[in-house]
Amino acid sequence: MTDNVSLISGVASRYASALLDLAEEQGATAEVERGLDQFETLLTESADLDRLIKSPVFSADAQLKAISAILEKAGISGLTANFVKLVAKNRRLFTVPGMIQAFRAQLAAKRGEVTAEVTSATELAAEHVAALQEALNASTGKNVKIVVKVDSSILGGLIVKIGSRMIDTSLRTKLNSLKFAMKEVG
Repeated sequence: MTDNVSLISGVASRYASALLDLAEEQGATAEVERGLDQFETLLTESADLDRLIKSPVFSADAQLKAISAILEKAGISGLTANFVKLVAKNRRLFTVPGMIQAFRAQLAAKRGEVTAEVTSATELAAEHVAALQEALNASTGKNVKIVVKVDSSILGGLIVKIGSRMIDTSLRTKLNSLKFAMKEVG
């Protein structure tokens, strides 16, 4: 299983790298990024589209026709559309989510950006996000892009993930620590 996952991520990384090189060469990096974001939104919103890209039952021709129609209807064109069609033609549609992730990661690395995933119990105000971004920029020495998620189960506080590092100041974690400490005593 691990070999299969690394094989897929390797394929995704190579395709993403080629797409990024082409996008930079053509000066269309922002356009490709928008197109990939739009396609990813379509994937998350449509179970049928997700099934289409993951199912080996559909032929490459059927996938290509369906994807072409979807891209046209969504208004995704240019290099992004050609890329997704090529992936469909090569029977690699199932790796598109990984390709999008790899593209973002490679683009962020070129820009000197780092992505921080911030989880809070409630929606953060814009000034709090800005203050958090400023603090993270100062602590990492890089430009930090913040992706905010809301998870009411953490009760309060924040969970910040940057790469493999995680800072968990959530109330849920503090209460669990207190619970375990009290079990140790009693």
